[in-house]
Amino acid sequence: MSSNNTSGSDIPDGVTPDMWTAWMDLRKECYPDLIDGVDPSYGYRPTLGAGIAFDVLFGICIIGHLIQLIRFRRWTSGLMLAGAITEAIGWAGRTWSSKCPYNNDAFLMQITTLIIAPTFFAAALYVLLATLIRLLGHQTSILSAKWYAIVFCTCDVISLVIQAVGGGMASSESNKEGGHTKPGTHTMVAGIVFQLFTMTVFAVLVLDFLRRVYKLAKGRRDGQGGLTRNMKLTLLALFVSFVMIYTRSVYRTIELAQGWHGHLITHEGYFIGLDASLMVISAGIFLVFDPAVLLRDEMKKVNVSGKEEQDTTTGNDSEAQTGVRDIRGD
Repeated sequence: MSSNNTSGSDIPDGVTPDMWTAWMDLRKECYPDLIDGVDPSYGYRPTLGAGIAFDVLFGICIIGHLIQLIRFRRWTSGLMLAGAITEAIGWAGRTWSSKCPYNNDAFLMQITTLIIAPTFFAAALYVLLATLIRLLGHQTSILSAKWYAIVFCTCDVISLVIQAVGGGMASSESNKEGGHTKPGTHTMVAGIVFQLFTMTVFAVLVLDFLRRVYKLAKGRRDGQGGLTRNMKLTLLALFVSFVMIYTRSVYRTIELAQGWHGHLITHEGYFIGLDASLMVISAGIFLVFDPAVLLRDEMKKVNVSGKEEQDTTTGNDSEAQTGVRDIRGD
């Protein structure tokens, strides 16, 4: 056993140096058995089967979204891939903890990744709505497609940083005898609440987008300008993923507000049902309804029309060039 932690102000009152050294070694090494009266940081031993199952499920998401990213090179696939990788790392940490329930590195590995992974999924939804706005025209939204990406992805980054910092603070303190986890926990809650607020605003804007789209289609005699079948399927996937992320964020907020010894955080079933399972659906729905595939024809039309417009303005034919020169006074 190491002795460099047996002195100093880190040792809580009433704890002997030998006890403190044993606790430090327990956190660093892999002790497979639970000790009576000494709970792991989770409050329970994570289930090995759940760890393996969710690593496999998120592994499937990783492979699927990686293939989509290589084939179509869309931001939505890249962000879903990043979220699935982060989830898989977190569940690898929980699988590790099932064998070494007291290991601090395993606990730190899962708490800092699983708290931030849904942020990548949310960012994919923001980018996806911006794509739909770009396809249907700026009149379908209060914000332009460009500003959707700027505003909401910036909020996502802020939320991610806050949650990551809070997760690191809380996890390090939770593995100390008498550690003060409240500052880190409150920081994580602040990050999740900020994410909830951002997603609530996003939900309002999605509803406004749908209102504008149907109003636009209703106002045209030819019935054009509305949502195509593939766009409706894309919106269905967006809606399902959004509800999963939002529900998970509400659960996490309540869980962390109860503290590290609360009922929700110390019962694994809630975490599996209200976090892990929902995140599998959130990422997996886009393997079935892939926006890059569903919107491929619409994107081609926009790209072609945009190219034709650019050709006209840059003057690829002699008549256009003459007009440009006349306007410029050349």
